[in-house]
Amino acid sequence: MDAALAREFLSAERSRVEGVLAAAGRLSARAAEAAERELSSAEQHPAELATETIERELDQSLVSHLEAELIELDAALQRVEEGAYGRCEGCGQPISDARLEAAPAARYCVEDQSKLSRNNHRRVGVR
Repeated sequence: MDAALAREFLSAERSRVEGVLAAAGRLSARAAEAAERELSSAEQHPAELATETIERELDQSLVSHLEAELIELDAALQRVEEGAYGRCEGCGQPISDARLEAAPAARYCVEDQSKLSRNNHRRVGVR
């Protein structure tokens, strides 16, 4: 993938993620306001409180994931500027255009990403 196309593709993806992040923030704010109104108007059943807690945790998890994705997209844009975008950080070989279209911030080719994932999975499973 050439640098101009990569820059355009990454910028579009970054805009998309920023839009989702903004929407998630608005939804979280509305949910927090609704929860405040409910708390001030009546006591809630413990199951309702648990549901709200889980929803807030899911909201925060989504926001954290989107923020991490923005960091990765910014790093990918930096790699474009440095001329390193589309090269695997593991083996140095080109990352396929299909992979870059599916995962624009990809730092590894499919083979090296698979090795990395297997190694991380093994480490997590070992106690």
